[in-house]
Amino acid sequence: MTATLPAAFADRLTRILPADRLDGVLASFAAVKDVAFRINTLKAQPDAVLAGLRAAGLNPRPVAWSPLAWVVDAAAKRALTETPAFYQGEIYIQNLASQLAPLALAPQPGEMVLDLAAAPGGKTCQMAALMGNQGWLSAVEPVRDRYFRLKHNLDQQGVSIAHCYQKDGRAVGALTPERFDRVLLDAPCSSEARFDLNDPDSMAHWSPGKVREVAHKQKRLLLSAIHALKPGGVLVYSTCSFAPEENECIVHAALHKLGDAVEVTPVDIPVLHQPGLTEWDGKMLNPQLAHSVRVLPDSLVDGFYLTRLVKQRSTQ
Repeated sequence: MTATLPAAFADRLTRILPADRLDGVLASFAAVKDVAFRINTLKAQPDAVLAGLRAAGLNPRPVAWSPLAWVVDAAAKRALTETPAFYQGEIYIQNLASQLAPLALAPQPGEMVLDLAAAPGGKTCQMAALMGNQGWLSAVEPVRDRYFRLKHNLDQQGVSIAHCYQKDGRAVGALTPERFDRVLLDAPCSSEARFDLNDPDSMAHWSPGKVREVAHKQKRLLLSAIHALKPGGVLVYSTCSFAPEENECIVHAALHKLGDAVEVTPVDIPVLHQPGLTEWDGKMLNPQLAHSVRVLPDSLVDGFYLTRLVKQRSTQ
């Protein structure tokens, strides 16, 4: 029997989303989604990987906006995880929405890059590939078991430029002030975009109180991320939550505290999305937040929020 969304969450969605998109978003929570994966160019060339998958009886389909992103039917997930390409780290199973944040950050070979909430490492591995394994990539994760899973995934994917730290990300900005060219903060969140009406457990721990709890931590993480960023550097803040308290309100608080030291800049996202909100619960937010984006889920892509910030001057 299909579950139902928490009533308070469903009500909040009616206030967050455009009315003409609400039905499609609600339907996405019941969809059995195809499995997306990314070809790892640190280990193999796309043509060879695809040939191997097809030889194994799979039918990978391309994603229009990325030559490295492909999908297979949901029923083929187990077969995908039993291929040599999977075991050898030539592919990484990763939702398409998750792949957007590293693309928006666009780390370059030779740069110093920080992933402030790195586990399990999919985005870290993607950034290493974008950098061609050239430069320095700091990957931070405070939880012990997740930290070791992160290290395993980086090793399995052939990442050689990563330096892993089991540390609370809220302390990193003070420890490494203005050291990094680019920072990714895919913040721990309430995981609302991962709700699945076919899996009641995916919603079991959600509550408005949980949203407030994670927002308190996110606010400090974002300030730490900004302090770790060099003047002129780029930061991407993202979550897999719909909640404005975890998204626009977090960025608004940083802008309010730091003034013109940071600026929200437009980001081009090749999937269905809406501009960030500039008002929530009767509170006006910084108008720059219209440049942020909330990805609207469909039968393939999960919901996602993303803001791109540029540091205009030192925060020391």
